[in-house]
This record gives sequence, C-alpha cells and structure tokens, in this order.
Amino acid sequence: MSALAENLWLALGIGAAFGFVLERAGLGSAVKLAGQFYLRDLTVFKVMFTAIVTALVGLAALDAAGLVDRAAIALPDTFLIPQLVGGLVFGIGFIVGGYCPGTGCVGMASGRGDGVAVVLGMLAGVLVFGELYPALATFYTLTPLGPATLPEVLPLPGPTAGLAVVALAAAGFATAEWWERRRTFRSDAGIIHMDNPRTP
Repeated sequence: MSALAENLWLALGIGAAFGFVLERAGLGSAVKLAGQFYLRDLTVFKVMFTAIVTALVGLAALDAAGLVDRAAIALPDTFLIPQLVGGLVFGIGFIVGGYCPGTGCVGMASGRGDGVAVVLGMLAGVLVFGELYPALATFYTLTPLGPATLPEVLPLPGPTAGLAVVALAAAGFATAEWWERRRTFRSDAGIIHMDNPRTP
C-alpha cells in the first residue's frame, strides 16, 4: 500500500472516530447546537475549548519531546477583514441551519433531514463561491497578515500565550458550569423552563 493510500485510510479512520464522538456527545442534533446561541446549552463552547487546549498542550509536549517539529507545520495565511466577514457569514449560517460543517455531516450520517439540507446547502455555497471567486479575489486578499500566530499578534512569548489560553479556557469552563447550574436550579424551582423560557 502506498503512503498516500495509508494516509487516506488514516484520515478516514480519524474522521469516522471524530464523527462518532460528536454524535455520542449529542452534537449531531441541531437543537442542542442552537442552544449555544440562546445560552441554554454550552456544550459546544466546552467541546471547542477542550479541543483547542488539548491540541495546544499536546503539540507543545510533543515538540518539547522532539517528536514533532512545530516549525515544519504549515500555517494558512491570515486575511483579517475577509476572514472576519467569513466568520460572520458562518455564524449566521450556523444559527439558521443549526449545524456547522462537521456536525452537519454527523447529522446527515445519523439520518437527520436537517443535516442533509445543511450539507447540501454548504456544497451549493462552495460551488457558488467558486464561480464568484474571480469577482471576489481582490476582497479575498485584503489585509494580509501572513501565517499569524497568537504569540506574534499579542505579542507574547509562546509559553505565556499558551498559559493565557489555558487560563481563559479554565475561566470559560467555570463560567459555563456556573451558568448551566444556575439555569437548572431556576428550572427546578419552577421559575424558568429550559425548553420554554416563557413558561412560568
């Protein structure tokens, strides 16, 4: 088996495992995902911060052990304004559709019709963007910052920036847990119901 085929099989296995974990965490449901934006369910926030911190700490440890050369990892260029606009469009799509691309694929694989609709809409958007790219190319490359990293942007030494992210994640987790406990307590007290906040 060629190296390319091995890498493709490895990628398929990792993708399948990732999708399985997302589904088991309940992130194949648009209702659960949309709850993030209404502050009813902060699972997405906690999962994403967990992924960021795990990757950050894991990569730093592997680099320190000499198993990974961080300098050899390719980073995509940053184009500040286009990516801010793209993030806004992505966020609107997330709220309207209830899925991001990864969870949309999980929803589709789980047989959910809304997941199928989101994935088909995403593919249609990719095709439309590809057709419109010549007209958008100038905007697409505005405000280039190169392969910017957090230590360069702040600027801070790498370990300090990493510790700041970990501290931010810890504070975010504590705040999310406090908020969810508060909502559960108020619901149990009959003051508010999670599924229908207007119900006394």
